[in-house]
Amino acid sequence: MSEHHPGAQPAPAALAADDPYEIGGYRLHARLGSGGMGVVYLAYTPGGRPIALKAVRREFAADPEFRERFAQEVASARRIHGLFTAQVVDSGVDHRTPWLATAYVPGPSLHEVVRRHGPLPTRTVLLLVAGIAEALQAIHRAGVVHRDLKPANVLVAGDGPRVIDFGIARAADAAALTGTGLRIGTAAFMAPEQALGHQVAPATDVFALGALAGYVAGGVPPFGNGPESGALYRVVHEHPDLTRVPPELHDLISWCLAKRPQDRPTTVELIASVHAHPEVGPRPEFTDGWLPRPVLDEVGGRADGAPPPAPVHALATRPAPAARADGGPHLPTRADTAAPGPAQAAPQPPVPAAPATPADPAALPRGPGPGRRAPGRGRRRLPTAVAAAAVTLLACAGAVYYLDGPAGDGAGPDGGSTAPSAPSVTSAPTGPSAASPSAPAAAASGYVPGYARAELTAPDSGYEFDLKAGKVVAAETATWYLARDGRAFLPSEDSDAFVAETGELTVADCVRGIETRPAAVLPFGALAKARPFCVRSPDRGEIAIVRLVEAVPDGSVTIIADQYRRS
Repeated sequence: MSEHHPGAQPAPAALAADDPYEIGGYRLHARLGSGGMGVVYLAYTPGGRPIALKAVRREFAADPEFRERFAQEVASARRIHGLFTAQVVDSGVDHRTPWLATAYVPGPSLHEVVRRHGPLPTRTVLLLVAGIAEALQAIHRAGVVHRDLKPANVLVAGDGPRVIDFGIARAADAAALTGTGLRIGTAAFMAPEQALGHQVAPATDVFALGALAGYVAGGVPPFGNGPESGALYRVVHEHPDLTRVPPELHDLISWCLAKRPQDRPTTVELIASVHAHPEVGPRPEFTDGWLPRPVLDEVGGRADGAPPPAPVHALATRPAPAARADGGPHLPTRADTAAPGPAQAAPQPPVPAAPATPADPAALPRGPGPGRRAPGRGRRRLPTAVAAAAVTLLACAGAVYYLDGPAGDGAGPDGGSTAPSAPSVTSAPTGPSAASPSAPAAAASGYVPGYARAELTAPDSGYEFDLKAGKVVAAETATWYLARDGRAFLPSEDSDAFVAETGELTVADCVRGIETRPAAVLPFGALAKARPFCVRSPDRGEIAIVRLVEAVPDGSVTIIADQYRRS
Protein backbone atom coordinates (compact mmCIF):
# COMPACT_ATOMS: atom_id res chain seq x y z
CA MET A 1 0.00 0.00 0.00
CA SER A 2 0.94 3.54 -0.12
CA GLU A 3 1.22 3.88 3.59
CA HIS A 4 1.35 7.17 5.43
CA HIS A 5 4.16 7.45 7.93
CA PRO A 6 4.87 11.13 8.70
CA GLY A 7 8.22 10.99 10.34
CA ALA A 8 7.66 7.86 12.37
CA GLN A 9 5.43 4.87 12.20
CA PRO A 10 1.95 6.24 11.52
CA ALA A 11 0.30 7.36 14.73
CA PRO A 12 -2.69 5.12 15.38
CA ALA A 13 -5.98 6.66 14.31
CA ALA A 14 -9.46 5.96 15.60
CA LEU A 15 -11.28 3.05 14.01
CA ALA A 16 -13.83 4.01 11.37
CA ALA A 17 -17.52 3.22 11.75
CA ASP A 18 -17.33 0.31 9.31
CA ASP A 19 -14.14 -1.21 10.72
CA PRO A 20 -14.55 -4.67 12.27
CA TYR A 21 -14.46 -5.19 16.02
CA GLU A 22 -11.97 -8.04 15.79
CA ILE A 23 -10.20 -10.18 13.21
CA GLY A 24 -8.90 -13.68 13.81
CA GLY A 25 -9.52 -13.37 17.53
CA TYR A 26 -7.49 -10.16 17.80
CA ARG A 27 -9.41 -7.13 19.01
CA LEU A 28 -8.54 -4.12 16.92
CA HIS A 29 -7.45 -0.94 18.69
CA ALA A 30 -6.70 1.54 15.92
CA ARG A 31 -5.95 2.05 12.25
CA LEU A 32 -2.36 2.30 11.06
CA GLY A 33 -3.19 2.96 7.41
CA SER A 34 -4.95 1.75 4.30
CA GLY A 35 -4.13 1.20 0.67
CA GLY A 36 -4.86 -0.67 -2.51
CA MET A 37 -4.70 -4.15 -0.95
CA GLY A 38 -6.43 -3.56 2.36
CA VAL A 39 -6.25 -1.95 5.78
CA VAL A 40 -3.58 -2.20 8.50
CA TYR A 41 -4.80 -2.22 12.10
CA LEU A 42 -3.00 -1.96 15.41
CA ALA A 43 -3.85 -4.96 17.57
CA TYR A 44 -2.27 -6.74 20.52
CA THR A 45 -1.42 -10.33 21.29
CA PRO A 46 -3.03 -11.90 24.38
CA GLY A 47 0.22 -11.20 26.20
CA GLY A 48 0.12 -7.53 25.29
CA ARG A 49 2.61 -7.27 22.41
CA PRO A 50 1.61 -4.89 19.61
CA ILE A 51 1.12 -6.29 16.12
CA ALA A 52 0.26 -4.85 12.72
CA LEU A 53 -2.70 -6.81 11.38
CA LYS A 54 -3.31 -6.46 7.65
CA ALA A 55 -6.76 -7.31 6.29
CA VAL A 56 -7.14 -7.92 2.55
CA ARG A 57 -9.79 -6.04 0.58
CA ARG A 58 -12.95 -7.84 -0.49
CA GLU A 59 -12.19 -7.73 -4.21
CA PHE A 60 -8.90 -9.59 -3.65
CA ALA A 61 -10.47 -11.97 -1.13
CA ALA A 62 -13.04 -12.97 -3.78
CA ASP A 63 -10.32 -13.99 -6.28
CA PRO A 64 -9.46 -17.71 -5.85
CA GLU A 65 -6.13 -17.30 -7.64
CA PHE A 66 -5.14 -14.48 -5.33
CA ARG A 67 -6.10 -16.48 -2.24
CA GLU A 68 -4.02 -19.45 -3.37
CA ARG A 69 -0.94 -17.34 -4.02
CA PHE A 70 -1.48 -15.34 -0.84
CA ALA A 71 -1.44 -18.59 1.14
CA GLN A 72 1.77 -19.69 -0.59
CA GLU A 73 3.53 -16.39 0.07
CA VAL A 74 2.42 -16.26 3.70
CA ALA A 75 3.70 -19.81 4.20
CA SER A 76 7.07 -18.74 2.82
CA ALA A 77 7.12 -15.59 4.93
CA ARG A 78 6.41 -17.53 8.11
CA ARG A 79 9.62 -19.50 7.55
CA ILE A 80 11.66 -16.30 7.75
CA HIS A 81 13.22 -15.84 11.17
CA GLY A 82 15.63 -12.94 11.32
CA LEU A 83 16.42 -10.30 13.89
CA PHE A 84 16.34 -7.65 11.15
CA THR A 85 12.97 -8.59 9.69
CA ALA A 86 9.44 -7.80 10.83
CA GLN A 87 8.41 -11.26 11.98
CA VAL A 88 5.16 -12.81 10.75
CA VAL A 89 3.34 -13.88 13.92
CA ASP A 90 -0.05 -15.13 12.69
CA SER A 91 -2.30 -15.33 9.63
CA GLY A 92 -5.73 -16.28 8.44
CA VAL A 93 -5.37 -17.25 4.79
CA ASP A 94 -8.58 -19.33 4.78
CA HIS A 95 -10.75 -16.73 6.47
CA ARG A 96 -13.48 -14.93 4.57
CA THR A 97 -11.27 -11.87 4.85
CA PRO A 98 -7.67 -13.11 4.58
CA TRP A 99 -5.30 -11.42 6.99
CA LEU A 100 -1.70 -11.39 8.09
CA ALA A 101 -0.18 -10.21 11.38
CA THR A 102 3.42 -9.06 11.73
CA ALA A 103 5.42 -7.57 14.55
CA TYR A 104 4.82 -3.86 15.01
CA VAL A 105 7.95 -1.76 14.48
CA PRO A 106 7.70 1.70 16.08
CA GLY A 107 9.98 3.57 13.72
CA PRO A 108 10.09 5.56 10.47
CA SER A 109 11.10 4.14 7.11
CA LEU A 110 14.52 4.90 5.64
CA HIS A 111 12.73 6.87 2.94
CA GLU A 112 11.18 9.12 5.57
CA VAL A 113 14.45 9.43 7.53
CA VAL A 114 16.36 10.65 4.47
CA ARG A 115 13.52 12.92 3.41
CA ARG A 116 13.48 14.58 6.82
CA HIS A 117 17.16 14.56 7.74
CA GLY A 118 19.08 14.23 4.49
CA PRO A 119 21.88 11.74 3.70
CA LEU A 120 23.18 9.71 6.62
CA PRO A 121 26.83 9.40 7.80
CA THR A 122 29.10 6.73 6.36
CA ARG A 123 29.18 4.61 9.53
CA THR A 124 25.38 4.63 9.74
CA VAL A 125 25.10 3.57 6.10
CA LEU A 126 27.55 0.71 6.60
CA LEU A 127 25.74 -0.58 9.69
CA LEU A 128 22.46 -0.42 7.80
CA VAL A 129 24.00 -2.41 4.95
CA ALA A 130 25.20 -5.09 7.36
CA GLY A 131 21.84 -5.33 9.13
CA ILE A 132 19.83 -5.44 5.89
CA ALA A 133 22.24 -8.01 4.41
CA GLU A 134 21.62 -10.21 7.46
CA ALA A 135 17.87 -9.78 6.91
CA LEU A 136 18.31 -10.86 3.30
CA GLN A 137 20.17 -13.96 4.45
CA ALA A 138 17.13 -14.99 6.51
CA ILE A 139 14.79 -14.21 3.60
CA HIS A 140 16.88 -16.13 1.07
CA ARG A 141 17.26 -19.14 3.39
CA ALA A 142 13.47 -19.47 3.28
CA GLY A 143 13.60 -19.64 -0.51
CA VAL A 144 12.16 -16.14 -0.94
CA VAL A 145 13.50 -13.26 -3.02
CA HIS A 146 12.26 -9.91 -1.73
CA ARG A 147 12.01 -8.27 -5.17
CA ASP A 148 11.08 -4.84 -3.82
CA LEU A 149 13.80 -3.87 -1.36
CA LYS A 150 13.75 -0.07 -1.19
CA PRO A 151 13.97 2.65 1.48
CA ALA A 152 10.21 2.59 2.14
CA ASN A 153 10.44 -1.13 2.94
CA VAL A 154 13.11 -0.75 5.63
CA LEU A 155 12.02 0.56 9.01
CA VAL A 156 14.51 2.14 11.40
CA ALA A 157 14.30 1.08 15.04
CA GLY A 158 16.60 2.07 17.86
CA ASP A 159 18.41 -1.26 17.68
CA GLY A 160 18.79 -1.48 13.90
CA PRO A 161 16.81 -1.80 10.67
CA ARG A 162 13.83 -4.05 9.99
CA VAL A 163 13.05 -5.28 6.47
CA ILE A 164 9.35 -5.65 5.69
CA ASP A 165 7.15 -6.83 2.79
CA PHE A 166 9.35 -9.79 1.83
CA GLY A 167 7.56 -11.25 -1.14
CA ILE A 168 3.96 -11.29 0.08
CA ALA A 169 2.84 -8.74 -2.50
CA ARG A 170 3.53 -11.28 -5.23
CA ALA A 171 0.21 -12.86 -4.31
CA ALA A 172 -1.45 -10.03 -6.20
CA ASP A 173 0.73 -10.61 -9.25
CA ALA A 174 -1.70 -13.16 -10.65
CA ALA A 175 -1.64 -14.64 -14.13
CA ALA A 176 -4.32 -12.24 -15.30
CA LEU A 177 -1.95 -9.38 -14.55
CA THR A 178 1.36 -10.87 -15.60
CA GLY A 179 -0.14 -11.66 -18.97
CA THR A 180 -0.42 -7.93 -19.69
CA GLY A 181 3.22 -7.25 -18.89
CA LEU A 182 2.61 -5.74 -15.47
CA ARG A 183 5.54 -5.64 -13.10
CA ILE A 184 5.92 -5.41 -9.34
CA GLY A 185 8.87 -3.46 -8.05
CA THR A 186 10.28 0.04 -7.89
CA ALA A 187 12.21 1.12 -10.97
CA ALA A 188 15.02 3.06 -9.27
CA PHE A 189 15.87 0.01 -7.10
CA MET A 190 15.32 -2.79 -9.61
CA ALA A 191 18.18 -4.95 -10.80
CA PRO A 192 18.74 -5.14 -14.59
CA GLU A 193 17.49 -8.72 -14.80
CA GLN A 194 14.28 -7.76 -12.99
CA ALA A 195 13.77 -4.70 -15.19
CA LEU A 196 14.12 -6.93 -18.27
CA GLY A 197 11.62 -9.46 -16.95
CA HIS A 198 14.20 -12.21 -16.43
CA GLN A 199 14.33 -14.61 -13.51
CA VAL A 200 15.20 -13.05 -10.15
CA ALA A 201 17.59 -14.49 -7.58
CA PRO A 202 19.21 -13.47 -4.27
CA ALA A 203 21.68 -11.33 -6.26
CA THR A 204 18.67 -9.26 -7.38
CA ASP A 205 18.14 -8.17 -3.77
CA VAL A 206 21.85 -7.39 -3.39
CA PHE A 207 21.60 -4.96 -6.32
CA ALA A 208 18.60 -3.31 -4.65
CA LEU A 209 20.58 -3.04 -1.41
CA GLY A 210 23.36 -1.26 -3.28
CA ALA A 211 20.86 1.20 -4.76
CA LEU A 212 19.32 1.68 -1.33
CA ALA A 213 22.74 2.36 0.22
CA GLY A 214 23.49 4.89 -2.50
CA TYR A 215 20.20 6.66 -1.77
CA VAL A 216 20.78 6.73 1.98
CA ALA A 217 24.36 7.99 1.56
CA GLY A 218 23.69 10.51 -1.22
CA GLY A 219 20.07 11.56 -0.85
CA VAL A 220 18.99 10.41 -4.34
CA PRO A 221 18.89 6.95 -5.95
CA PRO A 222 22.03 6.13 -7.98
CA PHE A 223 19.88 5.74 -11.10
CA GLY A 224 17.79 8.83 -10.46
CA ASN A 225 14.13 9.51 -9.86
CA GLY A 226 11.61 10.55 -12.46
CA PRO A 227 9.55 8.53 -14.92
CA GLU A 228 9.78 4.78 -14.53
CA SER A 229 10.81 4.24 -18.14
CA GLY A 230 13.86 6.49 -17.75
CA ALA A 231 14.94 4.87 -14.49
CA LEU A 232 14.60 1.40 -15.97
CA TYR A 233 16.71 2.38 -18.97
CA ARG A 234 19.46 3.77 -16.72
CA VAL A 235 19.39 0.66 -14.52
CA VAL A 236 19.95 -1.60 -17.53
CA HIS A 237 22.29 0.51 -19.67
CA GLU A 238 24.04 3.20 -17.62
CA HIS A 239 26.51 3.40 -14.76
CA PRO A 240 25.21 4.57 -11.37
CA ASP A 241 25.70 8.21 -10.43
CA LEU A 242 27.61 8.17 -7.12
CA THR A 243 28.80 11.79 -7.20
CA ARG A 244 26.83 12.57 -4.03
CA VAL A 245 28.01 9.45 -2.21
CA PRO A 246 31.11 9.71 0.05
CA PRO A 247 34.15 8.26 -1.78
CA GLU A 248 34.78 5.71 0.97
CA LEU A 249 31.52 3.97 -0.01
CA HIS A 250 32.03 3.92 -3.79
CA ASP A 251 33.73 0.53 -4.03
CA LEU A 252 31.20 -1.30 -1.87
CA ILE A 253 28.13 0.22 -3.56
CA SER A 254 29.57 -0.22 -7.07
CA TRP A 255 30.21 -3.89 -6.31
CA CYS A 256 26.53 -4.37 -5.39
CA LEU A 257 25.42 -2.50 -8.53
CA ALA A 258 27.28 -4.70 -11.01
CA LYS A 259 25.12 -5.30 -14.07
CA ARG A 260 25.69 -9.07 -14.11
CA PRO A 261 24.29 -10.97 -11.08
CA GLN A 262 27.37 -13.20 -10.84
CA ASP A 263 29.60 -10.13 -10.41
CA ARG A 264 27.82 -8.96 -7.26
CA PRO A 265 28.83 -9.94 -3.72
CA THR A 266 26.92 -12.49 -1.70
CA THR A 267 25.37 -11.31 1.55
CA VAL A 268 28.20 -13.08 3.42
CA GLU A 269 30.82 -11.17 1.42
CA LEU A 270 28.90 -7.96 1.92
CA ILE A 271 28.82 -8.30 5.70
CA ALA A 272 32.52 -9.20 5.73
CA SER A 273 33.30 -6.06 3.70
CA VAL A 274 31.43 -3.94 6.23
CA HIS A 275 33.39 -5.55 9.06
CA ALA A 276 36.64 -4.77 7.25
CA HIS A 277 35.75 -1.14 6.61
CA PRO A 278 37.79 1.29 8.77
CA GLU A 279 34.64 3.23 9.68
CA VAL A 280 33.16 0.14 11.36
CA GLY A 281 35.73 -2.39 12.46
CA PRO A 282 35.15 -6.03 13.35
CA ARG A 283 32.20 -5.36 15.70
CA PRO A 284 29.34 -3.62 13.88
CA GLU A 285 26.96 -2.97 16.75
CA PHE A 286 23.78 -0.90 16.91
CA THR A 287 24.75 0.90 20.10
CA ASP A 288 24.60 4.57 21.05
CA GLY A 289 25.92 6.71 18.23
CA TRP A 290 25.01 4.45 15.33
CA LEU A 291 22.33 6.95 14.33
CA PRO A 292 22.71 10.74 14.18
CA ARG A 293 21.15 12.33 17.24
CA PRO A 294 18.18 13.96 15.41
CA VAL A 295 17.25 10.62 13.87
CA LEU A 296 17.66 8.77 17.17
CA ASP A 297 15.44 11.34 18.87
CA GLU A 298 12.77 10.72 16.24
CA VAL A 299 13.07 6.94 16.51
CA GLY A 300 13.02 7.23 20.26
CA GLY A 301 15.77 4.68 20.77
CA ARG A 302 13.18 2.14 21.86
CA ALA A 303 13.63 -1.52 21.14
CA ASP A 304 10.67 -2.77 23.19
CA GLY A 305 8.21 -2.53 20.34
CA ALA A 306 5.87 -0.25 22.23
CA PRO A 307 3.84 1.96 19.91
CA PRO A 308 2.73 5.48 20.74
CA PRO A 309 -0.51 5.64 22.68
CA ALA A 310 -3.49 5.11 20.40
CA PRO A 311 -5.81 8.10 20.10
CA VAL A 312 -8.88 5.90 20.42
CA HIS A 313 -11.37 5.01 23.08
CA ALA A 314 -10.68 2.24 25.54
CA LEU A 315 -12.24 -0.80 23.96
CA ALA A 316 -13.15 -2.16 27.37
CA THR A 317 -16.07 0.26 27.34
CA ARG A 318 -17.64 -1.48 24.34
CA PRO A 319 -20.44 -3.95 25.05
CA ALA A 320 -20.12 -7.46 23.75
CA PRO A 321 -21.21 -7.91 20.12
CA ALA A 322 -24.86 -8.79 19.60
CA ALA A 323 -26.01 -11.86 17.72
CA ARG A 324 -27.31 -11.48 14.20
CA ALA A 325 -31.03 -11.80 13.59
CA ASP A 326 -30.47 -14.74 11.26
CA GLY A 327 -28.47 -16.60 13.87
CA GLY A 328 -25.21 -16.25 11.95
CA PRO A 329 -21.97 -14.91 13.37
CA HIS A 330 -21.87 -11.16 13.85
CA LEU A 331 -18.76 -9.17 13.02
CA PRO A 332 -19.36 -6.00 15.05
CA THR A 333 -18.12 -2.64 13.84
CA ARG A 334 -17.52 0.75 15.37
CA ALA A 335 -21.11 1.61 14.46
CA ASP A 336 -22.42 -1.05 16.87
CA THR A 337 -21.62 1.08 19.92
CA ALA A 338 -21.76 4.72 20.74
CA ALA A 339 -18.44 6.39 21.35
CA PRO A 340 -17.96 7.32 25.03
CA GLY A 341 -16.19 10.54 24.13
CA PRO A 342 -14.23 12.39 21.48
CA ALA A 343 -11.10 10.78 20.17
CA GLN A 344 -7.83 12.48 20.87
CA ALA A 345 -6.96 14.71 18.00
CA ALA A 346 -3.68 14.17 16.23
CA PRO A 347 -1.35 17.19 16.07
CA GLN A 348 -2.38 19.35 13.16
CA PRO A 349 -0.12 21.19 10.75
CA PRO A 350 -0.11 24.98 10.92
CA VAL A 351 -2.85 26.63 8.90
CA PRO A 352 -1.34 28.02 5.70
CA ALA A 353 -1.77 31.59 4.71
CA ALA A 354 -4.26 32.48 2.00
CA PRO A 355 -2.82 31.45 -1.36
CA ALA A 356 -1.31 34.02 -3.62
CA THR A 357 -2.60 34.73 -7.09
CA PRO A 358 -1.48 31.98 -9.46
CA ALA A 359 1.52 32.94 -11.48
CA ASP A 360 1.24 33.47 -15.21
CA PRO A 361 2.62 30.24 -16.74
CA ALA A 362 4.33 32.22 -19.46
CA ALA A 363 6.43 33.99 -16.86
CA LEU A 364 7.39 30.85 -14.93
CA PRO A 365 10.80 29.24 -15.27
CA ARG A 366 10.58 26.17 -17.44
CA GLY A 367 10.46 22.87 -15.65
CA PRO A 368 12.60 19.93 -16.66
CA GLY A 369 9.81 18.59 -18.86
CA PRO A 370 8.80 14.98 -19.46
CA GLY A 371 11.55 12.46 -18.94
CA ARG A 372 13.80 14.99 -17.21
CA ARG A 373 12.64 15.04 -13.62
CA ALA A 374 14.87 17.00 -11.29
CA PRO A 375 16.93 14.83 -8.92
CA GLY A 376 15.78 14.33 -5.37
CA ARG A 377 12.02 14.37 -6.00
CA GLY A 378 10.46 10.92 -5.79
CA ARG A 379 7.38 10.62 -8.00
CA ARG A 380 4.83 7.87 -7.62
CA ARG A 381 3.91 6.83 -11.13
CA LEU A 382 0.23 5.97 -11.17
CA PRO A 383 -0.55 2.84 -13.13
CA THR A 384 -2.45 3.46 -16.33
CA ALA A 385 -4.17 0.10 -16.26
CA VAL A 386 -7.62 -0.53 -14.86
CA ALA A 387 -8.11 0.03 -11.16
CA ALA A 388 -8.17 -3.71 -10.48
CA ALA A 389 -4.46 -3.77 -11.27
CA ALA A 390 -3.60 -1.79 -8.14
CA VAL A 391 -1.69 -4.37 -6.12
CA THR A 392 -0.04 -2.28 -3.45
CA LEU A 393 0.92 -4.35 -0.42
CA LEU A 394 -0.26 -3.08 2.92
CA ALA A 395 2.56 -2.65 5.43
CA CYS A 396 3.53 -0.51 8.35
CA ALA A 397 5.85 1.63 6.29
CA GLY A 398 4.30 1.96 2.89
CA ALA A 399 5.41 0.19 -0.24
CA VAL A 400 4.42 1.27 -3.73
CA TYR A 401 4.34 -1.34 -6.50
CA TYR A 402 4.51 0.10 -9.97
CA LEU A 403 2.36 -1.32 -12.74
CA ASP A 404 2.54 -0.59 -16.45
CA GLY A 405 -0.38 -1.10 -18.78
CA PRO A 406 -2.68 0.48 -21.38
CA ALA A 407 -4.49 3.72 -20.86
CA GLY A 408 -7.48 3.71 -18.56
CA ASP A 409 -10.96 3.13 -19.85
CA GLY A 410 -12.82 6.11 -21.12
CA ALA A 411 -9.93 7.95 -22.74
CA GLY A 412 -10.57 9.42 -26.13
CA PRO A 413 -8.85 7.94 -29.19
CA ASP A 414 -6.31 10.73 -29.13
CA GLY A 415 -5.63 10.31 -25.44
CA GLY A 416 -7.47 13.51 -24.55
CA SER A 417 -10.44 13.94 -22.31
CA THR A 418 -14.00 13.66 -23.48
CA ALA A 419 -14.85 16.48 -21.07
CA PRO A 420 -16.48 19.58 -22.55
CA SER A 421 -14.15 22.33 -23.57
CA ALA A 422 -13.73 25.46 -21.47
CA PRO A 423 -11.71 28.64 -21.83
CA SER A 424 -8.06 27.85 -21.15
CA VAL A 425 -7.43 30.53 -18.57
CA THR A 426 -5.78 30.76 -15.17
CA SER A 427 -7.67 32.70 -12.54
CA ALA A 428 -6.88 33.53 -8.94
CA PRO A 429 -8.46 31.52 -6.15
CA THR A 430 -11.10 33.50 -4.39
CA GLY A 431 -9.69 32.83 -0.93
CA PRO A 432 -11.08 31.33 2.26
CA SER A 433 -13.88 33.86 2.44
CA ALA A 434 -15.46 32.54 -0.73
CA ALA A 435 -16.60 29.22 0.64
CA SER A 436 -17.79 26.60 -1.80
CA PRO A 437 -21.30 25.12 -1.57
CA SER A 438 -19.94 22.13 0.33
CA ALA A 439 -18.46 24.26 3.13
CA PRO A 440 -20.98 23.13 5.81
CA ALA A 441 -20.28 19.47 5.00
CA ALA A 442 -16.56 20.19 5.10
CA ALA A 443 -16.82 21.76 8.53
CA ALA A 444 -18.79 18.76 9.75
CA SER A 445 -15.92 16.54 8.61
CA GLY A 446 -13.33 18.54 10.51
CA TYR A 447 -12.16 20.57 7.49
CA VAL A 448 -12.65 24.26 6.71
CA PRO A 449 -12.55 25.87 3.25
CA GLY A 450 -9.29 27.24 1.92
CA TYR A 451 -9.33 28.63 -1.59
CA ALA A 452 -12.42 28.07 -3.75
CA ARG A 453 -13.16 27.74 -7.46
CA ALA A 454 -9.56 28.20 -8.57
CA GLU A 455 -9.50 27.71 -12.34
CA LEU A 456 -5.96 26.72 -13.26
CA THR A 457 -4.30 25.90 -16.58
CA ALA A 458 -0.99 24.09 -16.94
CA PRO A 459 0.32 24.80 -20.47
CA ASP A 460 2.13 21.45 -20.80
CA SER A 461 3.88 18.74 -18.79
CA GLY A 462 6.60 21.21 -17.80
CA TYR A 463 4.17 22.60 -15.23
CA GLU A 464 2.12 21.19 -12.39
CA PHE A 465 -0.71 22.29 -10.09
CA ASP A 466 0.38 23.33 -6.61
CA LEU A 467 -2.64 22.09 -4.63
CA LYS A 468 -1.52 23.75 -1.39
CA ALA A 469 -1.19 27.23 -2.87
CA GLY A 470 -3.81 26.92 -5.59
CA LYS A 471 -1.60 27.97 -8.48
CA VAL A 472 0.38 26.71 -11.45
CA VAL A 473 4.10 26.25 -10.91
CA ALA A 474 7.04 24.79 -12.80
CA ALA A 475 7.33 21.03 -12.56
CA GLU A 476 9.24 19.70 -9.54
CA THR A 477 8.39 22.83 -7.54
CA ALA A 478 5.39 21.96 -5.37
CA THR A 479 5.42 19.53 -2.44
CA TRP A 480 1.74 18.60 -2.77
CA TYR A 481 0.94 18.63 -6.45
CA LEU A 482 -1.11 17.28 -9.30
CA ALA A 483 0.94 16.72 -12.45
CA ARG A 484 0.25 15.35 -15.91
CA ASP A 485 1.52 11.89 -16.81
CA GLY A 486 0.53 11.20 -20.38
CA ARG A 487 -3.23 10.77 -20.44
CA ALA A 488 -3.69 10.76 -16.67
CA PHE A 489 -3.14 12.88 -13.58
CA LEU A 490 -0.18 12.08 -11.34
CA PRO A 491 -0.61 13.05 -7.66
CA SER A 492 2.36 13.59 -5.39
CA GLU A 493 3.91 10.60 -3.69
CA ASP A 494 1.89 9.22 -0.75
CA SER A 495 -1.17 11.28 -1.64
CA ASP A 496 -4.54 9.52 -1.70
CA ALA A 497 -7.24 9.97 -4.32
CA PHE A 498 -10.91 9.13 -4.83
CA VAL A 499 -13.15 9.54 -7.89
CA ALA A 500 -16.83 10.33 -7.36
CA GLU A 501 -19.44 8.19 -9.04
CA THR A 502 -21.76 11.18 -9.52
CA GLY A 503 -21.38 14.88 -10.18
CA GLU A 504 -21.35 15.76 -6.49
CA LEU A 505 -18.43 15.30 -4.10
CA THR A 506 -18.16 16.58 -0.53
CA VAL A 507 -15.20 16.44 1.81
CA ALA A 508 -16.96 13.77 3.86
CA ASP A 509 -17.52 11.73 0.69
CA CYS A 510 -13.84 12.14 -0.14
CA VAL A 511 -12.58 10.94 3.26
CA ARG A 512 -14.96 7.99 3.21
CA GLY A 513 -14.09 7.12 -0.38
CA ILE A 514 -10.32 7.25 0.20
CA GLU A 515 -10.63 4.83 3.10
CA THR A 516 -12.97 2.39 1.33
CA ARG A 517 -12.35 2.74 -2.42
CA PRO A 518 -9.10 4.63 -3.10
CA ALA A 519 -8.48 5.43 -6.75
CA ALA A 520 -5.58 3.58 -8.34
CA VAL A 521 -5.77 5.52 -11.58
CA LEU A 522 -6.84 9.04 -12.65
CA PRO A 523 -7.17 8.85 -16.45
CA PHE A 524 -8.49 11.95 -18.19
CA GLY A 525 -11.06 9.94 -20.12
CA ALA A 526 -12.84 8.88 -16.91
CA LEU A 527 -12.83 12.38 -15.39
CA ALA A 528 -15.42 14.31 -17.37
CA LYS A 529 -16.46 17.60 -15.86
CA ALA A 530 -19.50 15.96 -14.33
CA ARG A 531 -17.29 13.52 -12.37
CA PRO A 532 -15.11 15.28 -9.77
CA PHE A 533 -12.29 13.66 -7.87
CA CYS A 534 -10.36 14.54 -4.73
CA VAL A 535 -6.76 14.31 -3.56
CA ARG A 536 -5.67 14.22 0.08
CA SER A 537 -2.25 15.54 1.06
CA PRO A 538 0.37 13.08 2.39
CA ASP A 539 0.01 14.49 5.92
CA ARG A 540 -3.80 14.22 5.68
CA GLY A 541 -4.10 17.86 6.65
CA GLU A 542 -5.57 19.12 3.36
CA ILE A 543 -7.98 17.95 0.69
CA ALA A 544 -8.49 19.30 -2.83
CA ILE A 545 -11.69 18.59 -4.76
CA VAL A 546 -10.91 18.86 -8.45
CA ARG A 547 -12.90 18.95 -11.70
CA LEU A 548 -11.25 18.43 -15.05
CA VAL A 549 -12.33 21.14 -17.48
CA GLU A 550 -10.18 20.39 -20.51
CA ALA A 551 -7.22 18.21 -21.44
CA VAL A 552 -5.63 18.94 -24.80
CA PRO A 553 -3.63 15.98 -26.18
CA ASP A 554 0.06 16.67 -25.49
CA GLY A 555 -0.92 20.20 -24.50
CA SER A 556 -2.62 22.19 -21.76
CA VAL A 557 -4.77 20.88 -18.92
CA THR A 558 -7.37 23.02 -17.14
CA ILE A 559 -8.94 22.20 -13.79
CA ILE A 560 -11.17 23.85 -11.22
CA ALA A 561 -10.10 23.16 -7.63
CA ASP A 562 -11.47 23.76 -4.14
CA GLN A 563 -9.15 23.29 -1.18
CA TYR A 564 -10.02 22.38 2.40
CA ARG A 565 -7.77 22.11 5.45
CA ARG A 566 -8.24 20.62 8.89
CA SER A 567 -9.82 23.05 11.31
